[in-house]
Amino acid sequence: MAAARLAVIANPFLSLNQRSHVRSLRCNRGVSVSVSKRLFTCNAIHNPQLNVKEQGPPETLDYRVFFHDSSGKKVSPWHDLPLHLGDGVFNFIVEIPKESSAKMEVATDEPYTPIKQDTKKGKLRYYPYNINWNYGLLPQTWEDPSFANSEVEGALGDNDPVDVVEIGERQAKIGQILKVKPLGALAMIDEGELDWKIVAISLDDPRASLVNDVDDVEKHFPGTLTAIRDWFRDYKIPDGKPANKFGLGNKAANKDYALKVINETNESWAKLVKRSIPAGELSLV
Repeated sequence: MAAARLAVIANPFLSLNQRSHVRSLRCNRGVSVSVSKRLFTCNAIHNPQLNVKEQGPPETLDYRVFFHDSSGKKVSPWHDLPLHLGDGVFNFIVEIPKESSAKMEVATDEPYTPIKQDTKKGKLRYYPYNINWNYGLLPQTWEDPSFANSEVEGALGDNDPVDVVEIGERQAKIGQILKVKPLGALAMIDEGELDWKIVAISLDDPRASLVNDVDDVEKHFPGTLTAIRDWFRDYKIPDGKPANKFGLGNKAANKDYALKVINETNESWAKLVKRSIPAGELSLV
C-alpha cells in the first residue's frame, strides 16, 4: 500500500486539467529510460519507468519516438515531463545527438508530441554539417508568438519549446532525458522570430562541477560560446538563406538571464495548457 501511494505521488503524468493548475512539477526521483533498439540509463527524475519506443524505420517520414509510462500509456515529452528538478537543475530532452545531422524535433502538432525528423516540401531535413553538441528542448516551456520581447528587438516567440545546447563531452541518444544546469543564453533571431538557445551542461559530465555561469564556460570550454553562436548563425547559408542574427549584443547572457528566460517561457506554457492563449495547431495532449 505504501509503495502504491508513493507511485501516485511520484507520477508526473498529469491530465490536461490537472496540468492547468500548475506551472511546473517538481520531483527528484530516478528513472531508467530504454529505447527499443538501444538501451541506456540516465539519472533523471521518475519512478515509475519511462519507456521510449521507436515507431517506423529511422530516416523515413514515418519514424517517430514515443514516450510511454509504466502502464504503457503514451505521454508527451513536452507537456508531461516536469521542467524543474530544484536547485537550479532542469530536465532536458535530447532531440539531436551531438555529431549528427538529421534535424530531429518534437512534433508539437501531433498527439503526444513524439520526436520525428523535420521535413520541408515532403523531404527529410538534414543540417548541412554535423551539430557539435547535444541539442533538444526544455519540457513545459513555450516561446509565445504573440509576445514581443522588448529586450530582443521586439522579436516574437517562435511557437516552440525552448531549445538547449548541451556542451558535455558525451554523445546522448534521441529521446534521452538528462539533468542539466543552465549556464547562459543566446538570443537567436531567425527570420524575425526569437529562438532562445539555452547553453547548459549535463550533471553527469566530468566537468559539470567546474562550470556554473557563462564565464566558466569560457574558462573551461574555451571558444565554445563563439562556436555555438557561429554554428547557429551560419547553418542556413548553404541553403541560400541569410545568416541568423543574435540580440543582447551578439553575446551569450549569463546564468541569471537564462533562468529568467526559462521561468518566463514556463509561465507562457502554463497559459497555453490552461487555454488562456489560443493553441492553434499545437497539440496539448
